[in-house]
Amino acid sequence: MKIAVDAMGGDRAPAEIIKGAVQAVQKYSCEVVLVGDEEKISGILDAESCGKNLPITIRHAGSVIQMGEHPADAVRTKKDSSIVVATRLVNDGECDAVLSAGSTGAAVAAALLILKRIHGISRPAIATPIPTPNGTTLLLDSGAIVDSKPENLIQSGIMGALYAEHVLKIKNPSVALLNIGEEETKGNELVKETYQLLKGLSTINFAGNAEGRDIPRGKFDVVICDGFVGNIVLKFGEGLALTIMKLLTEELTANGGAELLGRELLTSTFRNLSKRLDASENGGAPLLGVNGCCVISHGSSDAKAICSGIGVACDYVKSNVFERIRDAL
Repeated sequence: MKIAVDAMGGDRAPAEIIKGAVQAVQKYSCEVVLVGDEEKISGILDAESCGKNLPITIRHAGSVIQMGEHPADAVRTKKDSSIVVATRLVNDGECDAVLSAGSTGAAVAAALLILKRIHGISRPAIATPIPTPNGTTLLLDSGAIVDSKPENLIQSGIMGALYAEHVLKIKNPSVALLNIGEEETKGNELVKETYQLLKGLSTINFAGNAEGRDIPRGKFDVVICDGFVGNIVLKFGEGLALTIMKLLTEELTANGGAELLGRELLTSTFRNLSKRLDASENGGAPLLGVNGCCVISHGSSDAKAICSGIGVACDYVKSNVFERIRDAL
């Protein structure tokens, strides 16, 4: 298992990316190819590896695609950028997967232009696992394509169900369509048309409409929506979780709750809750629908998140879910 990692992508690159790679090769028994500025990577890697003979190599890339650049144009013109070189390693068969915490648009564009779509897939989708009391709800699309058609949502449902079954190990996962109400007559033309098509699809366990509150409750295993909507839902959820934790901490501190409950108990409870809500526990979301494994990590990913993201890539490859999606479509 060899994972190409964009060492220059992300708010904390390259230091945290390299630290995460060092952790991952020891935790998952995989190999990593760090792609980016060789001189910068070498210095940090030498310090982090502490002289250990780790299965990590470096592939030089002379430039980086910045967040403000047009993704497709940058991928076409910056052929020596870290995300382009890393994605090409997968396309050429040198690596099994690529991971990047850089520009999501650039990662998607590189996958589309270099790996290309699976035959039968009109548009790919980002599948983001969301922690719930019941385990995990898989949300897709969470930002790959913002103007979806019914066929895109249906393909997202098929891909999401296969990923949930074979990677998340959920038997016969339920698939729901995100809407403003449970009734099949609710919603805009996109979701109403999609609903009718999903009703007649026997290859997935379609469970009807999901409302926004159903996602964190874990009512369904897979929830599908337009990428524009999905990205807003995802970022709203991230912000809400952080805000609730902050407000809870302030209230307990202000009202003497820490002394009342006992600091040790409170610390343990907060630690466990933070772990369940911590995005770095998952570390990355796969881009489903392209000819190869591409995992996209959050721009603010630290070493822990990158390590977890590499684990996601390893699970994706081991599950053969790419071949299952290709065959299903």
